[in-house]
Amino acid sequence: MSDAKSGGIAGALTRASVAAMIDHTLLKPEATTVDVAALVAEAQELGVLAVCVSPSMLPIKAESLLVAAVAGFPSGKHHSLVKAAEARLAVELGAVEIDMVIDVGAAVAGDFGAVLTDVLTVREAVEPSTVLKVIIESAALTDQAIVGSCRAAVRAGANFVKTSTGFHPAGGASVHAVRLMAETVGTHAGVKASGGIRTAEAARQLIEAGATRLGLSASRAVLDGFPA
Repeated sequence: MSDAKSGGIAGALTRASVAAMIDHTLLKPEATTVDVAALVAEAQELGVLAVCVSPSMLPIKAESLLVAAVAGFPSGKHHSLVKAAEARLAVELGAVEIDMVIDVGAAVAGDFGAVLTDVLTVREAVEPSTVLKVIIESAALTDQAIVGSCRAAVRAGANFVKTSTGFHPAGGASVHAVRLMAETVGTHAGVKASGGIRTAEAARQLIEAGATRLGLSASRAVLDGFPA
């Protein structure tokens, strides 16, 4: 994405336009049903696009919101069939989007065939209308592995490639990774930036780099930095 084009996008950003890109997220292991209800209420108040929760918290009442759930989270070291079953059950319980974690070790080893098979197994387990976002844990990968993983995800039918779980010690979303991912997938998939995004400026930079969806837990703080 050229600087001129991304600058134009950034200049047009408003609180409402950014809210329409946000998956308001709660994936802490200590989260309770009360916490999830509060997440949904805040998401509705903020006018965001979706909420993203652990599959064990489903079903949830989330009128006006898309519901996303994770699969193989956060390590990605689950068997592909387990991820597929988890995704299928989440959809049966009301999720319309699935954020799955790849086997990051396969990507590190350069085994992108294994990455493709992993994603394809989940893709085939859910309805074609289910939005599939593929978490590659970009901070743990080389540029070559980021490109290879994104290509494999798109070939397997992913709707989005996603930077991070937010739980890996290597870190979360970066401008460099988002730009590389966006250049790799082109118009074939969206790019979701997640992990460590806590300010409007950080969100703006990631959108400029090519992010089309944001995974945030600090949604209110980020949105407060954009004009109404």
